[in-house]
Amino acid sequence: MKQCIVLLALGIGLGIGSQISQAGIMVFTANLSGPNESPPNASLGTGFAQVTFNTGLHTMRVEASFMGLTGLTTASHIHAATTVPGVGTAGVATQTPSFLGFPLSVTFGSMDTTFDMTMASSYRAGFITANGGTPTTAEAALLSSLLAGTAYFNIHTSAFTGGEIRGFLHAVPEPTSLASLAIGAGCVLLGRRFVKRKRMASR
Repeated sequence: MKQCIVLLALGIGLGIGSQISQAGIMVFTANLSGPNESPPNASLGTGFAQVTFNTGLHTMRVEASFMGLTGLTTASHIHAATTVPGVGTAGVATQTPSFLGFPLSVTFGSMDTTFDMTMASSYRAGFITANGGTPTTAEAALLSSLLAGTAYFNIHTSAFTGGEIRGFLHAVPEPTSLASLAIGAGCVLLGRRFVKRKRMASR
């Protein structure tokens, strides 16, 4: 049990350190596919997107990769916010006509671009108007949608103009949460061993 106490103390220490280093940083990921579209389609294209929000620096890093698309890429955006998490459709929230750095007229590719969320150019003009009228209020609305699971990453192509592959963005568990789960599991195992030894000693 002493080991468990040591683990918990270590976990608390790591957790505090992680919270300090990760302050204001939130990561969201999505698996992109045709069946995830609305309506679903039979595209064999696949992709992955990761969005990293830094509320301290007011930046949003967008990383995405995709392959096997039926048509040639025409645009990519984040859409927000749907009425219900994980389903439905919504208007474009981010930069138009497409993300800066997103490869166009291809069936496979990748992007890695960081956007300044204090700039109006990082959003669709209509999204700003519908959400308070400023980049600050638009940023808050987009982040709120991401946290609620009502924002999705969409890749549009010549074959599917409304979107060939998409995926709803979901928050990645914080390092502190993962550490807590690992420590909890470790304590359970140590506890079982302790009980087992005690039983054997009493025989």
